[in-house]
Amino acid sequence: MNLEGVLEGILFVVGDEGISLKAVCEIMDINESEAKELLKSLKKTYEDNKRGLRVSYLGDAFKLTTKKEHKEYLKKLADNPETNALTPVALETLAIIAYNQPVTRLEVDDIRGVQSGHMIRKLVAKGLVKEVGKSDLPGRPNLYQTTSEFLDYFGLATINDLPRFDKNIDEDDKDLFTSIYKEN
Repeated sequence: MNLEGVLEGILFVVGDEGISLKAVCEIMDINESEAKELLKSLKKTYEDNKRGLRVSYLGDAFKLTTKKEHKEYLKKLADNPETNALTPVALETLAIIAYNQPVTRLEVDDIRGVQSGHMIRKLVAKGLVKEVGKSDLPGRPNLYQTTSEFLDYFGLATINDLPRFDKNIDEDDKDLFTSIYKEN
């Protein structure tokens, strides 16, 4: 099996979160020196000027990142209205933040049922969400809330203009959630 290819796949899947050397060792069932050699080899592969990515070590984690020399093209991509539309996943994450702000990434993850770190970073990059401090929870995670650009994007004067919904289910709607079949 091509362990360098396995490592590349791992780096792709962990995305912006990155992965520690220890985790690479555990997942791939290799020792630290083998992991370092694989990382060096993969990094060398990405140094080729025909490649658009590189292996970076940032914040105690290894991750795939884009090359700095491609910055102007990537900025055009981010600024292009055609590629800048909000996906359903982005809208879902944005709604959770808007209705629960300030909120931590873990709270968003809990509501969505999946990891949201990558999407939150995208929303921060688009200027729709910002970090507003640290939570008092263990680890002091970042708190996120919407920005004035969010209000502009959705044509809202204040966050209080968001549509409200009743969290209580009225009697007519309860029938939708109860079965006419009873267990004997």
